[in-house]
Amino acid sequence: MTVSLNGKTALITGSGGGMGRSHAVLMAERGADIIVHDIKADGAEETAQLVRSNGQKATVILADVRNVPEFTDKIANAEANHGKIDILVNNAGVSGKHRMIEEIDEEIFDEMFGIQVRGSFFATKTVVAGMKKRKMGKIITISSIYAMGGSDFACHYSAAKAALSGFTKSWARELAPYKIQVNAVAPGFVLTDMTRGSNTPEMIKERGAGMPLGRLTEPVDISYAVAWLASEETEMVTGQVISPNSGEVIVGY
Repeated sequence: MTVSLNGKTALITGSGGGMGRSHAVLMAERGADIIVHDIKADGAEETAQLVRSNGQKATVILADVRNVPEFTDKIANAEANHGKIDILVNNAGVSGKHRMIEEIDEEIFDEMFGIQVRGSFFATKTVVAGMKKRKMGKIITISSIYAMGGSDFACHYSAAKAALSGFTKSWARELAPYKIQVNAVAPGFVLTDMTRGSNTPEMIKERGAGMPLGRLTEPVDISYAVAWLASEETEMVTGQVISPNSGEVIVGY
């Protein structure tokens, strides 16, 4: 039986392409209306059309998550248009581009933390008020295996994703009295335009060959986890980080 999201409204940041678009389409297929956020108009509208083709309502908001007043005002307007936001997926991100410490200047560092950490914090802050009033809500943040085990490159990316995992665990405790579940999904290497842009075909092939489950992760594999965490089946799941990663990283707690 397919997990239903009928009657729900989801805001997905960075959903004009890649994993964000995959999340939007799958959740629309399962009955959710979608607020599509991105910085690029063309990609956002393409995602919105895919949502509408599944018979669901789609609203597009265009904003740089680092411009907090504009970003949060547009979220509030979209929430008023839909009547509520039941689900937030903090998906907007930027690649670490295999940068070493010496290659990371202030601008690159600030971009990483501004998009990943600051953007996720203020998106969450904006939707929480309505969720608290209704005493229900789902917040799902996209972390990474590099937050779990570190990396030998792009330390700024690993650190930003680790901050998101920290938010997840703290928000889960803070918002539990309001019946709001907060979890994170930590992908491994996922075949998206972003990863293709920062890895050569040879690197991608080698990465896939070393996966315990025998293949690289596709965006929809991550979307299945996101949609499940957004559903009513996870009322007792909060503060958790789950990692669909083809067995690339296996850790114990």
